[in-house]
Amino acid sequence: MMKISAIVAVSENNVIGKNGHLPWHLSQDLKRFKAITSGHHILLGRKNYEDIGRPLPNRVNLVLTRDVSFSAPGCTVCHSLKEAFKVAEDAGESELFIIGGAQIYASAMPFVKKLYLTRVQAETDGEVLMPQIGGGWKLISEEKVPKTEKDDFPCVFRVLERE
Repeated sequence: MMKISAIVAVSENNVIGKNGHLPWHLSQDLKRFKAITSGHHILLGRKNYEDIGRPLPNRVNLVLTRDVSFSAPGCTVCHSLKEAFKVAEDAGESELFIIGGAQIYASAMPFVKKLYLTRVQAETDGEVLMPQIGGGWKLISEEKVPKTEKDDFPCVFRVLERE
């Protein structure tokens, strides 16, 4: 049975994006993201894909869009969550990662059983907010990560699960 997980960095005031980009640079969070998602299917929205500008390496990139003419070289384009889940499951995926943006998180959250949350220890400017994650979560692990010269802010890595 495939697990559906989400991975996201969120500021203290719930911001996840600004002007189509991440509103910070957190080297340690990017390394964590790569380590956790490498070798897996990732699901991202068209806007998120266009911001990144290319498929993320060592992952199967599923891009979700309503635009039937949209193409993303090196990616699999899907037009519904159900279709994306089926593509990953049919490929034998053990854990599919939802990587954003906000609309994708909002749509997928009812299906998410594990949440890799980076809580950015700052209030930041941005117009894209993390949708509600709902209830029933249990904290599995927490690691405080101090700011380094490669990070804009300190953060806390959390892993949460729900039944």
